[in-house]
Amino acid sequence: MRRLLSVALSFLLVSVVAQPAAATGGDRPLPGYTIVNPPLAPALVGGKPTKVLQGVHSHAGYVIEVPPRWNGRLAMWAHGYRGDGKVLTVDAPPFGLRQRWLDEGYAWAASSYYSNAYDVRAGVTTTRELATLFARKVQRPSKVFLAGASMGGHVIARSLEQYPGFYTGALPMCGVLGDHELFDYFLSYHLVAQALTGIKAYPLPPDYATVVVPEIKEALAGRDDQFKAVVATLSGGARPGTEAAYAYWKDFLFGLVTNSSSTSLAENPLQIATNLTTRYRPNSPVDVDAAVQRVRAANPVARHTWALTQIPAVQGLPSAPVVSLHGIGDLFVPFSMEQDYRDDAARFGRTHLLVQRAIRTVDHCEFSPAEAGTAWRDLTTWVDRGKRPAGDDVRRTDDPRFGCRFSDRQATGGTRAFFPAC
Repeated sequence: MRRLLSVALSFLLVSVVAQPAAATGGDRPLPGYTIVNPPLAPALVGGKPTKVLQGVHSHAGYVIEVPPRWNGRLAMWAHGYRGDGKVLTVDAPPFGLRQRWLDEGYAWAASSYYSNAYDVRAGVTTTRELATLFARKVQRPSKVFLAGASMGGHVIARSLEQYPGFYTGALPMCGVLGDHELFDYFLSYHLVAQALTGIKAYPLPPDYATVVVPEIKEALAGRDDQFKAVVATLSGGARPGTEAAYAYWKDFLFGLVTNSSSTSLAENPLQIATNLTTRYRPNSPVDVDAAVQRVRAANPVARHTWALTQIPAVQGLPSAPVVSLHGIGDLFVPFSMEQDYRDDAARFGRTHLLVQRAIRTVDHCEFSPAEAGTAWRDLTTWVDRGKRPAGDDVRRTDDPRFGCRFSDRQATGGTRAFFPAC
């Protein structure tokens, strides 16, 4: 929560002090949007500065950075959810990836996307168009990789299906790889809490956040063992750190669902959510399956279409090697996203293109440079040499050592102390 608030504050401060980026080539942000893309200082590689290009393309701000001795390869960064604000900003790759890529000879590029909110379509199309712009402004790359976090993982998963053969490899981290199931999970969180407390409030009333949620929390206090267990099952199953994860996230998750009347998928994702086929476990002492309110998707067309919508489906057809990282205690974008994606890929016989790694953290997108860097190294080695790297079996979460294998044992701080030493 503190990290999310600090990120939101940093965006606010940037929008106050920075001037909007000048549009190039006649391109402009979409009506109502402002692009903030302050100059990025070049990095140093071997004592020499990189070349930085910035501007506006496809209604989105962008940054391109090329090292002095470019190896001909390009890494695209796909950012995560930015809220519903109207200021578009560009992220440099985090987790130490920017400098790692440049030191290895890779150029990188990142787009603000042409809109905010939960708009995966904007991320998919503008990232692809920026790669095309790179070919015009610099040179056509020999290979194009994708990396991203959170909603950027959704962008990656759909990009691999939307443009098969274009991307060479992908590194999603804390990604929404389970597409619509994320919003089913948010819906279930509230409906199960209502069923256990007897406080039924769906459709959500206008005072849901201010009046009803405090009533639900009070009714749950002291007898929320079943709710905690159901949330653990919904988010990926019994696994190390579930007690700490629940305590860390439970209040935050109550604030994620609102009674939005917007018809925009990006601004009102709950319209695609359903729990008609969800089976809740444990189902005692309260028979949750019988007591919970069942909700159909309010927008079934958006739910079932294969079209590239703002919240598109992911079929499970990766067209290039994928190495994915996910915190096992993350309940915002839960670990179950990895299980959903693995099951989707298995249906199409594509698990040979998927490697997944569990990291023992609770906060959202809490990775060390070593964890991200090792995954990147293993991905590129896989692409170059054809040897699939090791990963975790995301279905076997009940092992007390689950998440130990690929977690950085030198990393300290954050939520790592919530887990016993490996």
